[in-house]
Amino acid sequence: MGVRVDSERRQMLERLERMNRKAEEGGGPDAIARQHARGKLTARERVDLLLDPGTFRELDKFVVHRCNDFGMDQVRIPGDGVVTGYGRVDGRLVYLFAQDFTVFGGSLSGAYAKKICKVMDLALKNGAPVIGLNDSGGARIQEGVESLGGYADIFLRNTMASGVIPQLSTILGPCAGGAVYSPAITDFIVMTRSTSFMFVTGPDVIKAVTHEEVTQERLGGADTHTQVSGVAHFAAPDESGAIAVTRELLSYMPQNNLEEAPRKATDDPPDRIIPALDDLVPSNANKPYDIKDLVHAVADDGGFLEVQPEYAANVVVGFCRLGGRSVGVVANQPAVLAGVLDVNASIKAARFVRFCDAFNIPLWVIEDVPGFLPGTAQEFGGIIKHGAKLLYAFAEATVPKVTLITRKAYGGAYCVMNSKHLRADLNLAWPTAEIAVMGAEGAVNIIHRREIVDAADPVAKKAELVATYKERFANPYRAAELGFVDEILMPRDTRARLVEAFDALENKRDSNPPRKHGNIPL
Repeated sequence: MGVRVDSERRQMLERLERMNRKAEEGGGPDAIARQHARGKLTARERVDLLLDPGTFRELDKFVVHRCNDFGMDQVRIPGDGVVTGYGRVDGRLVYLFAQDFTVFGGSLSGAYAKKICKVMDLALKNGAPVIGLNDSGGARIQEGVESLGGYADIFLRNTMASGVIPQLSTILGPCAGGAVYSPAITDFIVMTRSTSFMFVTGPDVIKAVTHEEVTQERLGGADTHTQVSGVAHFAAPDESGAIAVTRELLSYMPQNNLEEAPRKATDDPPDRIIPALDDLVPSNANKPYDIKDLVHAVADDGGFLEVQPEYAANVVVGFCRLGGRSVGVVANQPAVLAGVLDVNASIKAARFVRFCDAFNIPLWVIEDVPGFLPGTAQEFGGIIKHGAKLLYAFAEATVPKVTLITRKAYGGAYCVMNSKHLRADLNLAWPTAEIAVMGAEGAVNIIHRREIVDAADPVAKKAELVATYKERFANPYRAAELGFVDEILMPRDTRARLVEAFDALENKRDSNPPRKHGNIPL
């Protein structure tokens, strides 16, 4: 009797081992070989790269689709084209799904969607980030509306999780049709060059409908979405690079909206003096300089993870650490378009500000802005509405907010860039700051137009008036007199003052009026 029981138990164990092997094979050796030939990893290889070794716990490994049409009842593969579960990144819990292109081209079925919904629900309940490793041919056509309904179920969860837990999308293959809207709702999108694509309608459909001819790469490749459309935030040369960026992004974020981002130990002295900053801003107000030199000089160990570095480069956004604390940076970039705000820069910065505010990440704003970009293209493109998004985002944000004015702070752009009037906690300025309605030349042309025309020497008179205007207004002292600037500091002391400021603001509490939600100008 004992021998028979042992044999039955052994058979049960062997059956489990066979089923595990079958599920882990995905679409089989030939499909895996084709995946590798495309320069792509398998879903499980990607999971191993993303997570700390030995921490992955898979869920729904044996789920199969329910479709009986078109011969699908003859082809059921355990897992059904998506690997789901949870694990650890730098010791912190994350939930994830990895689409498996080797199984039915990664196409989404009703059962597949339920697997993704399950891990998203668990992530929301447990207050942990959710990461999607996307590589899918889209909806599974054989299932019709069930597949479409599965997408909508995922979209709803993306929306409910927005601002509650971080959501990251890593695009490692095709992502087309309805599939693109889940990543679009998430907080950050990372793509790989040459092997990942995102588009609502592919090249063949576009050619049939509009007669345009366009390649997949041009239509929806990583360079298109990180440089032209602004849909994606990062482009990596390969999958290991994309997954490394995903891991680094997580290190700056809290687990959820009720927690603070993790501190990271540093040997960089918080009171480090930086003499080179005294000479960063050129004496010629029209000469550019790179604002990122300031960020790298001040941040812990010079570290800065820039977000969307190739899109709307006239504004710089990203993450750094100050005294070990995660901080979101929003900075005008004088080296590109003189740092003006335009439609794309306003949208880019506004979305980043709202992410930081949702997840308790303090904001360091660096201001050197001559105004909004003029022109019919901007006005017709809705700069009024889009510029208001950035204003709205700063005004609404309740996290600690510190603004540093390095040079120009002109006109409405002064207001928009986290001025004291939008509830900024601390507004600092360098002695080189110029806070005014507009530049001295433009102001004198308006205020003293008649006086200049009537002067015996108009050129000399204008030069005299410009010098007087600069002395009275093109400096930070008038704003300091009014309390709009809290402190004028030596540039060399910037790091020490910022670290101290964010320490002092650590327990800040602020709130907005009770409401269902505001109506941001979308």
